[in-house]
Amino acid sequence: MESYGQKPRVYRTAMFKVPEPEKQEKLLEALRVFARSQARDGKPYILDIHAGLTKDETRAKGYTVVAQTLFANRDDMEYYDNECPAHANLKKVAAGLGLPERPLIVYFEE
Repeated sequence: MESYGQKPRVYRTAMFKVPEPEKQEKLLEALRVFARSQARDGKPYILDIHAGLTKDETRAKGYTVVAQTLFANRDDMEYYDNECPAHANLKKVAAGLGLPERPLIVYFEE
């Protein structure tokens, strides 16, 4: 629910299908590096970030790694998608893992 005069926060979830445990760990390490290095105008701009392995069960539908990020507003999420050098590096690492498909990404505003 949006407060008067405030832009809604953006909650974003990315889910990856990474079958091999070694590649899962490489992606998690890249996410940890990203979390430490992300910045906009010299300051961290992501309010919160968490990543981990899914539990091995049928409901996961093959998704093995999940990352959740919280942005102050959509402008910060768009910076993340289009301009952030740390995110560009993360995408390079993910692309180098030979994932069977692109990650599933969803977000909502509150």
